[in-house]
Amino acid sequence: MKTKVYSVDRWNPESDIISEAGKAIRDGALVAFPTETVYGLGANGLDDKAVRKIFAAKGRPVDNPLILHFASPEDVEQVAYVNERAKLLMDIFWPGPLTLVLPVKSIVPPSVTAGLGTVAVRMPSHPVAMAFIKAAGVPIAAPSANKSGRPSPTEASSVLADLGDAVDIILDGGATDVGLESTVIDVTDKVVVLLRAGGMPVERIEEVVGRVVLLPGEEKKKRSPGTRYRHYAPLIPLYLWKDDCDWLRPEVAGKRIGYIGMKEPLHPVEEKILFKTPEYYAHGLFSAFRVLEGRNIDIIIAEWPEEAGIGLALRDRLSRAAGLGK
Repeated sequence: MKTKVYSVDRWNPESDIISEAGKAIRDGALVAFPTETVYGLGANGLDDKAVRKIFAAKGRPVDNPLILHFASPEDVEQVAYVNERAKLLMDIFWPGPLTLVLPVKSIVPPSVTAGLGTVAVRMPSHPVAMAFIKAAGVPIAAPSANKSGRPSPTEASSVLADLGDAVDIILDGGATDVGLESTVIDVTDKVVVLLRAGGMPVERIEEVVGRVVLLPGEEKKKRSPGTRYRHYAPLIPLYLWKDDCDWLRPEVAGKRIGYIGMKEPLHPVEEKILFKTPEYYAHGLFSAFRVLEGRNIDIIIAEWPEEAGIGLALRDRLSRAAGLGK
């Protein structure tokens, strides 16, 4: 079946379109929709058969769990055991780019959790996402709406280019705001653990709950299986500019270079995309990857940002896109 693409008014989502998308979810279809972070590929999170369509469409490993999206904090009680710390974080940061990992209830199919005893939950702030989730009336399981390993989509056109007719409906609500996925923290124990840096700076979370622990690589892979895999990668090789020596490496010599960053590149390049702030860098990173793929270049060099604020998430995405892990 050919994908239906609907342009949706961000601030006043058309009720007939939203109702159709909600019914499609209840009928087991896949619907791509905008959030404040990136576009998500949604299915009924309580329908195992529908959830498995997500993995097939993306080519996503089945041991990589999904996030369930909700229209209110109260709805989370349906699928997870919510502790007081989680309630506090929801009260302060939801709706917004923060995902909480909590003990799961049996109503959630193992295809969502990858068989783990926890489930990831969040409440997006994008008006189209909120209207869509309410219309669906069920938790929406949704990873980013791209082929597994590719840069996450921040525009509906990227969803269509990657997934084509594997998606039943695409809700085009324009470009997303943050440009990187949500921050994921595990709040099942006394110590809060960072599983993925993202759109919510860790510093803000620590103002509420105290120190957030960053796990070493192997332990992180056990608790967050998705970090085992390469993600976000452009179709041409990506290298990172961490210090001046990076411009002298053999892989760079004689190559047509596309550059992404905040500072001017050290040497002449064929194409460059500059950002004024780390926030703009985060917002435009995945889009820049896709733009440079279409240009006459051999490699991409990306500036390695400072670790503070959104820079921590940028480092995560850049290192994994370059195939370096964490």
